Amino acid sequence: MALNWFNKKKNEKDTAPDVPAKSGRFFKRLKSGLSKTRKLLSTDINELFAGNRKIDDELLEELEELLITSDIGVQTTGDLIENISKKSSEISGPDQLRAALKEKILELLSPEPLPAREITDKPHVTMVIGVNGVGKTTTIGKLAARDASSGKKVILVAADTFRAAAIEQLDIWSQKAGVDIIKHKEKSDPAAVSYDGIEAAVARGADMVLVDTAGRIHTKVNLMEELKKIKRTISKKLPGAPHEVLLILDATTGQNALSQAKLFNDAIGVTGIALTKLDGTAKGGIVISICSTLEIPLKYIGVGEKIEDLQEFDPVQFVDALF
Repeated sequence: MALNWFNKKKNEKDTAPDVPAKSGRFFKRLKSGLSKTRKLLSTDINELFAGNRKIDDELLEELEELLITSDIGVQTTGDLIENISKKSSEISGPDQLRAALKEKILELLSPEPLPAREITDKPHVTMVIGVNGVGKTTTIGKLAARDASSGKKVILVAADTFRAAAIEQLDIWSQKAGVDIIKHKEKSDPAAVSYDGIEAAVARGADMVLVDTAGRIHTKVNLMEELKKIKRTISKKLPGAPHEVLLILDATTGQNALSQAKLFNDAIGVTGIALTKLDGTAKGGIVISICSTLEIPLKYIGVGEKIEDLQEFDPVQFVDALF
């Protein structure tokens, strides 16, 4: 059962000497970021059983409303309610309900870890996409800092040439992370910048390339068509690239994040998602919704501004923080 697997992994993570204790800074920030949803799973669920109520249609309707308002989404909430309904005879109070929810949520989050992908492409090119304001440039900077600190040679490519200060912001992050940046003047052709960035990465023997792209274009050019052009240009210069297309989503936008993911995936083909701003202003249910609705791996979650506040998504750690 998923819950047994969860408990096994939980114990392993608690005792393993090479894994930071769960009292670590990131876990604390994650728990804080999930406070709204955790309240729903504690206080609000306790209140459902006030007066010794039993699981019936009325209680399930109230639970459904609670789950939807936590940004879990209608489709995913339906799956959870159906699962609870089937187990209603085993549930006599809030603790049993939480246990059933915990097991099903862990199942929806696909707790069996995917095998780590060994990066053999050099340079390994990641094209980073997303609408303006989601924390795209900041996420790129954090990823660059992580890769550089592990000894990799990283190059940033400033292909978001339409947004004021985007190039400057990426330049600041390149200095902070101690990595190279390829940039042109503002309003330059993004595809041309991308081409030059790949060319420089090959010439300099870079390990990783992170290509920043526009989230909005202040011209008549369609954003998706511009991103397709960048992708074609990268592939032309380096066959097989980009090796990853990372979509950045803002957790505070709730279900709108799902709509964005579907649009970008249909147009560009997304290989991974980074969910930012899961720092208390968002509802944690969006993580469950993304994992259960989209056939795109959730690779990173961010809970703050510091470099270490962006971490690889760990379903077990997430569920532990949620409950």
